[in-house]
Amino acid sequence: MHLSDFDFDLPPELIAQHPAPTRDASRMLVLNQVDGACTFHPFSVFPSCLRPDDCLVLNNTKVIPARLLGCRADTGGNVEALLLEQLGPLTWHCLMKPGRRLRPGETIKIRHTDNASFEIRAKRQDGTFEILLHSQASEDFLQAHGTIPLPPYISHQTTADDWQRYQTVYAAEPGAVAAPTAGLHFTPEILEQVRQKGVPVVTVTLHVGPGTFRPVQVERIEEHTMHEERFLLPADTAATVNATRARGGRVIAVGTTSVRVLETCLDSTTGQVAAQKGRTRLFMHPPMKPRVCNGLLTNFHLPRSTLLMLVATFSTVEDVLNAYKAAIEKRMRFYSYGDCMLVV
Repeated sequence: MHLSDFDFDLPPELIAQHPAPTRDASRMLVLNQVDGACTFHPFSVFPSCLRPDDCLVLNNTKVIPARLLGCRADTGGNVEALLLEQLGPLTWHCLMKPGRRLRPGETIKIRHTDNASFEIRAKRQDGTFEILLHSQASEDFLQAHGTIPLPPYISHQTTADDWQRYQTVYAAEPGAVAAPTAGLHFTPEILEQVRQKGVPVVTVTLHVGPGTFRPVQVERIEEHTMHEERFLLPADTAATVNATRARGGRVIAVGTTSVRVLETCLDSTTGQVAAQKGRTRLFMHPPMKPRVCNGLLTNFHLPRSTLLMLVATFSTVEDVLNAYKAAIEKRMRFYSYGDCMLVV
């Protein structure tokens, strides 16, 4: 398929800059997989869309304060670091901008501090860096000097509200540089309503990295390569998902990241998902179809993005783009802090 097949026009004013007043105050478009019909609801009705023999799969990754704002010790030039993965107690793999002139051995001072800093240890061939934090503990350093890495299309500076709202209520495993945004709509009360229906709620972990949002640069989408991301599928989650499928229930994934974990862990020999820990580069796009997941709750995504392409595997490209058109006509809110779509 071609990249242009996943294009659409989005009025910029529909890009949500702030979350809804409460998590469950967002709106939800429900796309019927069979006939492509769209209906519109408040998100609070989500539990009524599930059946007792379904299971709900959440990504419990936790966003870390991964953005460090600093300046070069020698020139005073501004530098921004986005931490990607912890390599050692104080050592991190990261993106740096502007990074072209930065060299190993340089010290970067944290802005508006007296002595907080980190050292550039290495520059990789792909243009990323390894840095060493000047601290006793990484967690203390990030809590003191890091900020939540809001997406670039959110124009305001990080606020106290962002520290709470750009995180799911069930976030448990630190490591993500972006929130699994489909989960931002849930409240503890809605999750309890799901459980009261007899629907088991289980978790996977995929630490969302910048590769999830990396633009597709090739016209033939099959030639795109995803960056790898770390994941964990626990044994109890695998058992619940396999039992749900065995009894004919539906596996409903919250977020594209949950889908990628489950589909990565499918054992084609046994036809079951297998508990495991690793890294995935899985890129799902039409004409592929999910083999484990039957439904997907997801936010509205960028044109031409790998996220939009994954959503289209649950339906058809035409029906998904028609749903996006309907969402735009209804003035629904897009991207991380926006509304959501349930494909079932």
